[in-house]
Amino acid sequence: MSLPTTCPSCRTTMQMLALPGNNGSTVELDLCFQCQGMWFDPQENLKLSPAAVADLFRLLNEKRDAARQPLATQTHCPRCTGALTQGFDVVRSGRYITYRCGKGHGRFSAFSSFMIEKGFVRMLTRPEIEDIAKRVAVIHCNGCGAPVDIRKDSACPHCHSAFSLIDPAAVEQALQGYANAAKAASAPVKVTDVADALVMLERDRQRALRAEQAQSGRLLSAEASTSVDLLSLGIALVASMLD
Repeated sequence: MSLPTTCPSCRTTMQMLALPGNNGSTVELDLCFQCQGMWFDPQENLKLSPAAVADLFRLLNEKRDAARQPLATQTHCPRCTGALTQGFDVVRSGRYITYRCGKGHGRFSAFSSFMIEKGFVRMLTRPEIEDIAKRVAVIHCNGCGAPVDIRKDSACPHCHSAFSLIDPAAVEQALQGYANAAKAASAPVKVTDVADALVMLERDRQRALRAEQAQSGRLLSAEASTSVDLLSLGIALVASMLD
């Protein structure tokens, strides 16, 4: 059993999750749901089996409403405590941010970066952004968690990440045949389908929050009703496909 890992961002103890690896092995992945980040020891991200990724989606869906804080300006390696270096990797589905230890102890990635790396996230198109902007005012950046006015900004003004969305069609294709992957045939996603799905999920979530807060005598803030997290809603879409 590995020793507890300290989150490179908030410095709290990360949650260790044992997941199935390739060739019958087990991968002990370290997660921080407060920062929505994960620590990979060297090559650990390549050892996860497709079934492990499906299990990870389910867990992220369970935790998707957990309070999230932006990543710290400076992150530190949990093995040597040295400062991590921010960089970028590029795959077919887009560019994502990584934070690497200069001594080779591993890397820290946001959940959204991991999804881009695995090909489950695509960048939103301008028509999709414009359509979503008609429905909601503020989204939370998948990269740093900061609130962004999607009506004014075409990318996150804080970390400069492009707006992205977990793509159920891409997930279905990647997980086909593994861990009860989606059974329905993938179909082209229309511009309005994305916004409609997000609004429907957010409406259900807000309805549940209002019911819960009504019982406790608290009111739902106006800010909460106009702000959505594309990452958490995308995870919910994928989780519904995996059930």
